[in-house]
Amino acid sequence: MDMITLFLIAVGLSMDAFAVSVCKGLATPSYKLKYSLICGGWFGGFQALMPLIGYLLGVNFKSYITAFDHWIAFVLLGIIGFNMIKEALSGDEDSADPSFAPKTMAVLAVATAIDALAVGITFAFLNVNIVYAVLFIGVCTFLISAAGVKIGAVFGTKYKSKAELAGGIILLLLGIKILIEHLSE
Repeated sequence: MDMITLFLIAVGLSMDAFAVSVCKGLATPSYKLKYSLICGGWFGGFQALMPLIGYLLGVNFKSYITAFDHWIAFVLLGIIGFNMIKEALSGDEDSADPSFAPKTMAVLAVATAIDALAVGITFAFLNVNIVYAVLFIGVCTFLISAAGVKIGAVFGTKYKSKAELAGGIILLLLGIKILIEHLSE
């Protein structure tokens, strides 16, 4: 997998975490650097962990589904991307919870990283250095989420749906790219 594709996947996966971080920034009475570090740590950590788990699951079943792995990648990325686009266009606004407690952050981190589990499964069928990929995704999500808290504190939820829409489109297009590459081989 080339660096540009990995970067686009990392950015696409981090958009849910970014949107939640923006909401966290909006909900805080005053911005503090520790809020950015907390969000970045939780979201970046789980965005790195989930694709690793997905990869390990996928590797165990790889021999059974190699013939149609590109379709699995296409469908999983398509579903994730479509759901992100649907959420972005729904106009529903989530209520912002100002808590940065571990219990709250763990739930949010898992919820925003479920799609990364599916991406990790697709990594098992592609030429991916999984250690590099999960570290890259984790660091990218850390930085984007940390920035999201500050952006939320400054700008509010104005860009939340646009971030989700962009992330969904990126993942959908990557799924199509993977399918086209495998079908043209």
